[in-house]
Amino acid sequence: MSSDEMKKRAAEAALKYVEENTVVGIGTGSTVNHFIDALSRIKHRIEGAVSSSEATTQRLKAHKIPVLDLNAAGPLPLYVDGADEANRHLQLIKGGGGALTREKIIAAASDQFICIADQTKLVDVLGTFPLPVEVIPMARSHVGRELLKRGGQPVLRENFITDNGNLILDVYNLRILDPAKLETEFNNIAGVVTVGLFALRPADVLLLGTPDGVQALKP
Repeated sequence: MSSDEMKKRAAEAALKYVEENTVVGIGTGSTVNHFIDALSRIKHRIEGAVSSSEATTQRLKAHKIPVLDLNAAGPLPLYVDGADEANRHLQLIKGGGGALTREKIIAAASDQFICIADQTKLVDVLGTFPLPVEVIPMARSHVGRELLKRGGQPVLRENFITDNGNLILDVYNLRILDPAKLETEFNNIAGVVTVGLFALRPADVLLLGTPDGVQALKP
């Protein structure tokens, strides 16, 4: 079974967490695209969605799913998003698609965070996937030096600007043994908007698509 088919299985399984007459927070990425396609089948049962990126907004609108502003929608009962890596504590690396800041905001504003992924995303230790860090442009060099001091190897993501108008530094050579501590430390570097570690607010449920079905993990 292909990775894409396993992603689709996980996305389909997330539908059962969607409550009627509610607003759903929706992340960004290839697995989430499968969820949006599935959600379109029951769009008459929800009020709409809060989107984490321009790409997600476009896909929702193509399915004629109403896109609402988080400030107007208020606290959300559910947020569904993918991950680039996940450990068994449901701490995540996210941001491969560059939407980490808005994703983190919606996750923080949601009662339940369902992460959907294929089985290859589950790892024992986070850090093989480079850690995305969104940075204000004038702080790029300063933040890069600070990340080097902390043992990372930051690389500017070429020809990429976030939906917020910022840059992404992808940090290689990290073995993240204490994700919550590192998230706090990196977030406190002046000029960092967000670090793509979701450890202080991890997922509540991880739905892993496998060749044998969908495995639901909880911390």
